[in-house]
Amino acid sequence: MLIRSLLKNGDDLNQRKIIVPRPRRYRTLLGEVTQKYRGDPMPDDVQQDLFDRLMMGYAAERVIFGFENFLCPPQKIFEYQKLYGKTYFRSTWLRYLFPENPCEFFLAIRNPATFVPAAMRAADTTDYAGYTKGVDPRQMRWSEVISALMENNPDCPITVWCNEDTPLIWPTVLREISDADDDIQLSGEFDVLRSIMTEDGFARMESYLANHVPPNEIQRRRVFAAFLDKFAISGELEEDIDLPGWTPEFVNEVTALYDDDVYKIERMPGVNFITT
Repeated sequence: MLIRSLLKNGDDLNQRKIIVPRPRRYRTLLGEVTQKYRGDPMPDDVQQDLFDRLMMGYAAERVIFGFENFLCPPQKIFEYQKLYGKTYFRSTWLRYLFPENPCEFFLAIRNPATFVPAAMRAADTTDYAGYTKGVDPRQMRWSEVISALMENNPDCPITVWCNEDTPLIWPTVLREISDADDDIQLSGEFDVLRSIMTEDGFARMESYLANHVPPNEIQRRRVFAAFLDKFAISGELEEDIDLPGWTPEFVNEVTALYDDDVYKIERMPGVNFITT
């Protein structure tokens, strides 16, 4: 959805040399290149050829790639018996695709209590113990993943937000990742809300915002929250969790530990944390 929302602004962004390639142009290609060179410098002619294939003639000062499997496919999230254990080297492979150019990382994190079931669905497995390699959700720390990003890519700014907050902060996420000037009115700012609200409720929210323009982003998020609270599609903001041993008390414990981890991440030096 992030890439789809940004592509709605393709012409305006292209004019400002902010390029959002369509995913089909790079997902397989970047996977092949990173596997081949594994962070080692590519020959100049190979690097130029890759750039030309990705840019297709556009002048670029900022290029945005998005893929949920950049660090690893869902089947291998716990391959090293920890959450995204491949971050240490896979992030470096990405960073050194174009080593002379600055690189930034943007990452949404999610409560392990809902992340694990979603990851299992993406991996098409019901074998909970085999999938998680024995990793206890109470030991899953996104702060460790982010630390791995920072330690192995010390020159790369990192922006983080909670998936649970996405409906309210989506406009800010789009603007942060595009680095677009404030004079651009970005399309797609309501894409997440539209997907989880009733059609009537969304129309009412749009009408309200048109007639009561919020003075700032904080007030606009409050409007989002009020309409979402009243008009969310039934079940969109809740998730049934049915995994061995996952009692309500266990889920609450995992959630409390996640909240502590988020608190820690918010205060990590060098992390730009988008919060509500």
